[in-house]
Amino acid sequence: MSKTIIITGANGQLGSCLKEVEESYPQYKFIFTDIDELDITDKGAVKQFFDNNNPSWVINSAAYTAVDKAESEPTTAQLINTTAVGILADSSSKAGAGFVHISTDYVFDGTATAPITEEEPTNPRSVYGATKLEGEKLAAANPKHIIFRTSWLYSIYGNNFVKTMLRLAQTNNEINVVGDQWGSPTSAHDLAEAIMKAIVAADTDTASDIYGIYHYSNEGSASWALFAEEVMLLKGLNCKVNHIPTTDYPTPATRPAYSIMNKIKFTTTFKAVVPEWELSLENVMEKL
Repeated sequence: MSKTIIITGANGQLGSCLKEVEESYPQYKFIFTDIDELDITDKGAVKQFFDNNNPSWVINSAAYTAVDKAESEPTTAQLINTTAVGILADSSSKAGAGFVHISTDYVFDGTATAPITEEEPTNPRSVYGATKLEGEKLAAANPKHIIFRTSWLYSIYGNNFVKTMLRLAQTNNEINVVGDQWGSPTSAHDLAEAIMKAIVAADTDTASDIYGIYHYSNEGSASWALFAEEVMLLKGLNCKVNHIPTTDYPTPATRPAYSIMNKIKFTTTFKAVVPEWELSLENVMEKL
């Protein structure tokens, strides 16, 4: 009998990419939910849904990701990024299900000078980062938790940096992009595969130390401006990217200046290879 996986936030970038990989995992029954099917902020509704569907795993890909808007909407950000996560962690734990939760590089303050490991101290500098960090702590209340911190997520779905750059290139000969914030662009499709790899490993490996926090982003690093240049190059667009300092592009939320993450824990635990960001971007751009 196949095991059931409930996915929240099914209409977002990651949820949509999990739909893409579903057919590669016939041993699981996937149930995709979004706000219309399940209100994850409603404890009673979540309990009822889990009772009805008996999940072996819950993947929470729902999040409030409007980083700047969160500064003026902290209550809403906290409801989705923190409170709802606590409800899902508690309900999945009581159902005996494993809980996969997605967090962010914004839990760090950006002062690191070498790729960040899972053990390094967190220090968020935005409402978004703070609510995601609180969510991580609540997610860990389910003993069978796997938390993925990721960064700079993009895909063929929804709104993201890649699509914004392509849109701007249609009407501009040159654009200004921040060149002094460094991180790793991450394909949501690759993250979806990483999640399923972790779930399969947890279901086939008796080692309890498989649970915990993992960093997952594509390999390599870039500034936002270099990321934008690669987008233009791959699409053959004649749009010049000007590298500007963060001080020239003030935003309500403070972004980490450096959030490149160390993936050794993920690659060794799951015996996995993480694709280079340029290669993954090329694969996504071919579909756009």
